[in-house]
Amino acid sequence: MIDSAPFRQVAQQLGFDASCDAATGSLLTTLAAGKSGGRFLELSTGIGFGTAHLLAGTDRLSRLDTVELDSTLSTAARNLLGNDPHITFAVQEGADWIHTHSGSRFDFIFADTWLGKFSELDETLNLLAPGGLYVIDDLFPQPNGPDGHGAKVDALRADLNARTDLHCTALDCATGLMFCARKEFP
Repeated sequence: MIDSAPFRQVAQQLGFDASCDAATGSLLTTLAAGKSGGRFLELSTGIGFGTAHLLAGTDRLSRLDTVELDSTLSTAARNLLGNDPHITFAVQEGADWIHTHSGSRFDFIFADTWLGKFSELDETLNLLAPGGLYVIDDLFPQPNGPDGHGAKVDALRADLNARTDLHCTALDCATGLMFCARKEFP
């Protein structure tokens, strides 16, 4: 189990209120454990709470790329997580990172931001390997969420459920979750 106290303290100091919740984090750890030797992608490192949960589930052969636009948040995450050789931090606009890595394949993608959910969805899903898991959260209304969030979530769920290249399941727990598994490429 991840000790959330240091993450909460740093989040409060930085005024950051967008970390994944503990239930989502626990589920990330469990799901990551099923991808031995996997290649993982996290969109939006934040202060690293979700990152810590992903790392807790990975083995020594796994690799995690995590992308964060805000260098202050990325630095905080690095400080909290230490020097883990299995993780690569990128401080970059996420859309640029996704386009730069077109053709790469990941076994697990956690899109913890609007990017990869409400924008660049097709490009993000093109990075998902056959059998790979795509995980998104914050599908319930969020206190820090923008106006129109509910309509965007409805459209996203409909889009994902209509795809023939994914098997998707929505869970009405935590902050609202959805998991999709990639079928073989057509």
